[in-house]
Amino acid sequence: MESTAAPASMFAGRERGAESADRIPWFLTAILFASVSVIVGITWDISWHRTIGRDTFWTPAHLMVYAGGLAAGLSCGWLALKTTFAGTDAEVGRSVRLWGFRAPLGAWVAIWGAIAMLTSAPLDDWWHNAYGLDVQILSPPHVVLALGIYAIQIGAMLMALSWQNRASEAGRRKLAWACVFSAAAAIMSPSVLLLEYTFPNQMHGATFYLITAGVFPFLLFLVGRAGRLRWPATCAALVYTGISLMMMWVLPLFAAEPLLAPILRPVTAMQPPEFPLLLFAPAIAIDLLLRRYSAPGEAPARASTDWWIAAVGAVAFVGIFGVVNWYFGEFMLSEGARNYVFQGDTWGYTSRPGEWQYVFWHGGPFRGGQFSAARFVAGVWWALPIAFISARLGLWCGNWMSRVRR
Repeated sequence: MESTAAPASMFAGRERGAESADRIPWFLTAILFASVSVIVGITWDISWHRTIGRDTFWTPAHLMVYAGGLAAGLSCGWLALKTTFAGTDAEVGRSVRLWGFRAPLGAWVAIWGAIAMLTSAPLDDWWHNAYGLDVQILSPPHVVLALGIYAIQIGAMLMALSWQNRASEAGRRKLAWACVFSAAAAIMSPSVLLLEYTFPNQMHGATFYLITAGVFPFLLFLVGRAGRLRWPATCAALVYTGISLMMMWVLPLFAAEPLLAPILRPVTAMQPPEFPLLLFAPAIAIDLLLRRYSAPGEAPARASTDWWIAAVGAVAFVGIFGVVNWYFGEFMLSEGARNYVFQGDTWGYTSRPGEWQYVFWHGGPFRGGQFSAARFVAGVWWALPIAFISARLGLWCGNWMSRVRR
């Protein structure tokens, strides 16, 4: 990649035409739509597999996923061509040069993601024809697809942040909501891809806490530091929760039945995703911590402050998230959760009914096993240093993203 340096006058100069840093441009709206569309489509696709099976590549869920990839690729590709051949001085100044073309940094990341997504489509079709149904979510074609999806979501976040960071105080709020929206999609992706490790049956096992500690503090601290709302991490967690609940409540309204054997349980409607993780609880603590010790969107005066924030934030995340999900997991396995609101005890047609549905899997997935407090503490203790590293990396990335202007 060539040098991205540009004269400061390019940023200071007034925008030509109708564009303004205080409004959300259409291409940012398109990439935000794409970042949500792809993960909603993936959620729908998992439900399709659990309810119907894989009857054809051209399912509505697949079409929604790849429509999102096309929307991101085409809109950002147009932006690169427009900036390169017909961009104003200001547009060129806030762009990054790659292979002779110019576009915002987020656009380049999203273009790469769209290419990876579209490359995964024929690979996934071949994989299913060769090996049949996936036994795990993260098959090789799905890994390529997941990388492409996450690149689009990171690209959307970078583009939203660049507009937020250039906006005036009057226009910053709505652009800050665009950042929160993109961050919510970025939170939803790992929650879907890590589904096999976050069932309520696993919320009394150390593995659940180790995995979530490695992923979610990074994302919550990132948006908490880079976002310009008063409660950016909390808002992102709530938007993630809202989108997840919408999918959980809407999908079962549509009748469906299995088409591929073996059919081990009766299914008459689209199976919903699991109830979303209760990330808003630790997100509140993270926002309070960041508001107390560093202004939102600004790096602390001393670098050592971030190490202290990460340490306290790691303890807060593991403690709050752990306690909340420990008891919520118990509720989700009880009869009280077996209703439309919570959608407890919903399994795909390939899962044989059994007592394993109502117990914690201390011995591993689909196996019982006695709970050992000593073994649990010895395992879950490692969640603290993992969460600390995750939080510190999130703060580091958030500091950088709070200064992104291209």
